Amino acid sequence: MAHTAEAADVRNVTTIGHVDHGKTTLMDALLAANNIISSRMAGKIRYMDSREDEQQRGITMESSAVSLRFNVMNRTPDGGSSPKTYVVNMIDTPGHVDFSSEVSTASRLCDGALVLVDVVEGVCTQTITVLRQAWQDRLRPILVINKFDRLVTELKLSPVEAYHHLSQLIEQVNAVMGGFFASERMEDDLRWREERERRLAEKKESHAAEVDAVVNDADEYQEKDDEDIYFAPERGNVVFASAVDGWGFRIGKFAHLFAVKLGVKEANLRTVLWGDFYMDPKTKRVISYKHLRGRALKPLFVQFVLDNIWAVYDAVIINPNPDKVTKIVTALNLKIPPRDLNTKDARHLLSLIFSQWLSLSTCIIQTIVDIVPPPSAAQRTRIPKMLYPDIYEPTLEPKNELEESLYSCDAAPGASIVALVSKMFAVPSDELPVNKKKPMTAEEMRSRARAARDAKSAAQAEEKAPELASKPLEEALGQLEVKSEADVPKEDGETLLGFARIYSGTIRTGTNVFCVLPKYDNSVDPTHPRNAPHVVTARVEALYVMMGRELVPVESVQAGNVFAIQGLEGKVWRNATLCAPGGNGAGDSSDIGQCRDCLLNLGGTSNTVSPIVRVALEPEVPADMPKLLRGLKLLAQADPCVETFQQQTGEHVILTAGELHLERCLKDLRERFAKIEINASKPIVPFRETAVKGTDMAPPKTPNAKRGTVQGTISSNLAKFTVRASPLPTELSEFLQDNMAILKWIGLKQNARRDTSEIESDVEGVEGVDLQGEIIKKPTIQPGDFWKILQETCKKAGGEWADIADHIWTFGPQRAGGCILIDIRPDVVPISLRQRLERNKAEDSKDALMRDFENHLEAGFQLATLQGPLCAEPVEGLAYFVESVELDNEGIEVERQHNRMPQIAGAFISSVRDACRNALLDWSPRLMLAMYSCDIQASADVLGKVYGVVARRRGRIIAEEMKEGTEFFTVKSLLPVVESFGFADDIRKRTSGAASPQLIFSGYEMLDQDPFWVPTTEEELEDLGEKADRLNVAKGYMDTVRERKGMFVDRKIVEFAEKQRTLKR
Repeated sequence: MAHTAEAADVRNVTTIGHVDHGKTTLMDALLAANNIISSRMAGKIRYMDSREDEQQRGITMESSAVSLRFNVMNRTPDGGSSPKTYVVNMIDTPGHVDFSSEVSTASRLCDGALVLVDVVEGVCTQTITVLRQAWQDRLRPILVINKFDRLVTELKLSPVEAYHHLSQLIEQVNAVMGGFFASERMEDDLRWREERERRLAEKKESHAAEVDAVVNDADEYQEKDDEDIYFAPERGNVVFASAVDGWGFRIGKFAHLFAVKLGVKEANLRTVLWGDFYMDPKTKRVISYKHLRGRALKPLFVQFVLDNIWAVYDAVIINPNPDKVTKIVTALNLKIPPRDLNTKDARHLLSLIFSQWLSLSTCIIQTIVDIVPPPSAAQRTRIPKMLYPDIYEPTLEPKNELEESLYSCDAAPGASIVALVSKMFAVPSDELPVNKKKPMTAEEMRSRARAARDAKSAAQAEEKAPELASKPLEEALGQLEVKSEADVPKEDGETLLGFARIYSGTIRTGTNVFCVLPKYDNSVDPTHPRNAPHVVTARVEALYVMMGRELVPVESVQAGNVFAIQGLEGKVWRNATLCAPGGNGAGDSSDIGQCRDCLLNLGGTSNTVSPIVRVALEPEVPADMPKLLRGLKLLAQADPCVETFQQQTGEHVILTAGELHLERCLKDLRERFAKIEINASKPIVPFRETAVKGTDMAPPKTPNAKRGTVQGTISSNLAKFTVRASPLPTELSEFLQDNMAILKWIGLKQNARRDTSEIESDVEGVEGVDLQGEIIKKPTIQPGDFWKILQETCKKAGGEWADIADHIWTFGPQRAGGCILIDIRPDVVPISLRQRLERNKAEDSKDALMRDFENHLEAGFQLATLQGPLCAEPVEGLAYFVESVELDNEGIEVERQHNRMPQIAGAFISSVRDACRNALLDWSPRLMLAMYSCDIQASADVLGKVYGVVARRRGRIIAEEMKEGTEFFTVKSLLPVVESFGFADDIRKRTSGAASPQLIFSGYEMLDQDPFWVPTTEEELEDLGEKADRLNVAKGYMDTVRERKGMFVDRKIVEFAEKQRTLKR
């Protein structure tokens, strides 16, 4: 294949939906229509699932692309029709929540999406997630209601019941789309009001002399129409399908069939074929529900569409009737051989009838061509959103020549090359087309056979020779062949390819391109010191069109196409924008300044799911550590959702999205990337520590002082201090958790190591979960309003919290967490983080010694909150009040003369850390567990077993609702992450595969049990006994973490000494 198709004839589409809703089966039907696989194997082979574990589990784990060609009949202006070839680049994506990042990488490259929904299960959690992704990336969605056969064979609904079920399902999906539209309108409205107020203020200032200043009438809020975002069968963006039986249709198909029979216009019939419209049997006219007058008529959709489909299923599968089948085949004018009509395989006969009558591939391709815009039209709305994520307008006018090329998808030789690499994926080197064995031609086979015969006859002639003459040593050595390193066969490795789409220009093999990395800032010049490290040059070694598991090499790729690129290994980590000034590439020069007009960053991809499951790895043979490190690096590049790093303890840790994702990563490491045996630890689950006001707490540790007060000192009373801990009010703690992204930003500004503009640009990008397992949400407020709203929240809390906003010293742990250090020392100007950030130098009046010790006190607070007293996990929801700090200046000066200040500083930091920990333990300590929100779909007969499994793993049910018209229940529950390992397998075993859970990380929740609780009262002792035989769950979790970290565990070696032990001889 020399090159790819032109942009006008290309469609880029992704299949998205919940797990097991039939995406890969649908792809099989399209591949069969392209003669890539047999039509009989479609739906069984799952061609796009190219990994062994994907085939075994029956789910997709990696998104894969295929380029298909279809001839579609287009109407000509004179009323005739002519065939036109379209290239459809399809990307099949996983539906499992653990692999959500694969969906976001695919949607950045496409213009349309086939949203698959199981007709029985309806809208599920992942359906909403993928619809949101499509909405954010401005994809044109097509709703495919799949598994239609289940309505007939499984639920056994009548056609009328099925119609009501379908209309409810479409309403559910439209409600989700309407929710996205409404939230965007509210944001837009707020932004418009703020902009209007700003303009009004400016106008008032400029016309200060005038009494009134009015805003132009043209500034009225422009309402947007939401009609085009919804799914409606009459508009052609809804497909009813059964991928496993190979059929699908749109309303237009039946409108076309019946328009001729009824003698009405096709367009008129299409508008009334869906909805509450009926055929009057007397007048043969279409009437609405208002004119029914109590008659029990069937809707047109039931009468013309569903009744016919039900009749085919009834004759072939439910009540097999060969005569009826023959009548149906004759009536529909289908060509089915008698051998197939008499087959015992009813499913095969059904798919033969339907594939000729309502071909799924024809329907899907026609829908894609009609609904999904070509790249030249789609990029006008999608590119502005990628370049300017904050815009609300549908499109923008191009500001320069590069943007004009991008918006119009210009493939001319002189147009700048811009391509987005959304992810890197690994391919075994021996599977690259270059390294594969090519099939031999007949001539090559003949010449090889001839050479073999000649060699054989020569060998026989040598055997007949009398005796071999001895050769001198020098001659023998001269003839000895020495293999060079190049001749030695290399060990099979992995090659990293970029999964990309070209938006403008034509990229060719051998050209040099600039790789613009995700941290590149479009608003700053490319030669700026901040941008320079984020632009590297790479040479395009090879270009491929992806065909599922196969790669087809091409010489060039035109704008609008999806392709794979080789040559980015070592240059691009996960995603990048490839830029070059023209068709000839960047040339040999790597001077960025000359090409500044062609460089831009189209942005990275966002992870919709947070990696929370972490595991420490080590090689079975310690000498294999370099192989493990190399394998981890390859894994981190090839998987967009995995994080790899080395902990402070020296352990190499991988963070994955879930248990299934972890299994896949370990399998890849062992078999592909590292190729060594690896020992994985038990999953390391993050906890949080906090304290609450308990009912039966011990007396305070410090007499005559408030609870939580601890006085600390270091040797010879050189420094004394008093710290008091107190649990934060709920509203204040929630406010800090919601705005963790802003706290991180404040922490970065506090360090003042970076340019402020760079830090501000990072506030948008910190959503997700950090390496400590801290969930970071999108901020609920603007960074500029943080202190004002914090002050209001404190006043609402009242009491001693009312005026702490200006006394906040710092946040912790790591200067961005749910703990606060508050300076309330009397007769001292308080250290205020707010004033420091506003560059207020009030604290400069203090002497240098006090400032040093204040810094040491802050370091002690950060250490105490990073590793709490229970099991060295981060602390959350506590405030530490610094009540006094006293220094013995003379004593410290003596120590300074003896060069003992480092020891003094270390002792002070340790003392503060221990004081903060003891202050927490003065309250009633609690552990906070990481929680999964769990969605389970199960039928009524296994509901009790589902409840049993959830309860046994200390989860709790939040909601349970029945899907109308089905026997399925949707159960929502919360489950501790620490108890979730093996949960999916357990629930499948107990329910015989009838229920399968989806787990999404939802944050932390307090376990309301004191880890140090022991029975003390008479009732407790009577109920539980002195030894408290009932396990303290919180203490069990705490001891497990302490044991893993090598800390002291208070555990009895002999639990019950009075019991007799009988030892075997």
